[in-house]
Amino acid sequence: MCDVTSPAEIVLPLDVEAAARSREFLRDAICAPHHATALEDAELLVSELVTNGIRYAAPPIVLRIECENQDSLRILVRDGSPLMPRLNHAEPEDERGRGMYLVDYISDEWGAERTPDGKETWFRLHG
Repeated sequence: MCDVTSPAEIVLPLDVEAAARSREFLRDAICAPHHATALEDAELLVSELVTNGIRYAAPPIVLRIECENQDSLRILVRDGSPLMPRLNHAEPEDERGRGMYLVDYISDEWGAERTPDGKETWFRLHG
């Protein structure tokens, strides 16, 4: 873990403000090196995972930020649904269906695991 920043976690509201609240929490929770190098990508990907949780999953939606070290930021979103995320290949005219594609394309690693109460979807950014 980061020598300066402890992991941080929040239960998000199940409403349209959840993605904005998740970005605000992220900005306050990450360490200075990640704030400088990974914030923009992390905000986009957090928004995607939280929005997926609100649209397709079940409560509670929990966001966890882990500054693993100066070169690695890991972000997890837990929800109450056992349905695993999947990559969609959205057509140009589709208004939805690109969230996990963005996570796959932008993050250095990502994955999802079932938990006793649903699932946990995570991504990692290096740099």
